[in-house]
Amino acid sequence: MKYAIVTGVSKGLGESIAKLFLDLNIHVIGLSRSVNNHLANHENLFTHFPCDLANVESLDQVCDEISDAVFTEDTTTIYLVNNAATVEPIDQSMHIQTTALTQHVNLNTIAPMALTNYFLKKATEKGVQLISVIITSGAAESPSYGWSAYCSTKASVNMYTKTVALEQEELKTDHKVIAFSPGIMDTDMQEKIRSSSEAAFADVEKFKEFKGNNLLKDTDLVGGVVVDILTDDEVENGKIYHVRNYI
Repeated sequence: MKYAIVTGVSKGLGESIAKLFLDLNIHVIGLSRSVNNHLANHENLFTHFPCDLANVESLDQVCDEISDAVFTEDTTTIYLVNNAATVEPIDQSMHIQTTALTQHVNLNTIAPMALTNYFLKKATEKGVQLISVIITSGAAESPSYGWSAYCSTKASVNMYTKTVALEQEELKTDHKVIAFSPGIMDTDMQEKIRSSSEAAFADVEKFKEFKGNNLLKDTDLVGGVVVDILTDDEVENGKIYHVRNYI
């Protein structure tokens, strides 16, 4: 039996990935602050755990509850999709408040690292394969004015991915840890970016043009690429995958 744990499952790419796993009859464990009613209708294959991933103090308890649900005698594979993230705060770095920065780092870096660490350990103890992905961004590789937090946290999870993959190779486990850069998609995050002032985010007009010129990718299409990669026996441990190589 296989399970897929997906964070940020209430909308956007997370919802799309969850739907595609359900289509494969894979039981989905969804983490988000609010429930997605469409997914909740699949009551035999979908279980929602309400969770604010920026509240890192609550992660261990949620992980313990999920662990009890997914590690059964029949479990062979766990897919972990670390999708939840935020682009905010968008501003010149000297204007970003410490509280906002802490929330950002908690959600974008600490939560995916903590979840991956937890389920790697549990999967190893239970003899179950873990295939994990962190949704990253091109911002990890190129600085953008106003995105000091976002660029930094995405760069950090890329290096985390490569480092953990190296460890698993040395340990000779069957676990796979990758990252995936989805490009620009038609999501709420893009709306937040377009609502920024030019003083806070210098490239805001370019992102408005992406929307105006219909250059934003559909999340179902991108989600299909993610699921195809994760379920491919040839998935390459430690690789940073890019959507541009697929669609």
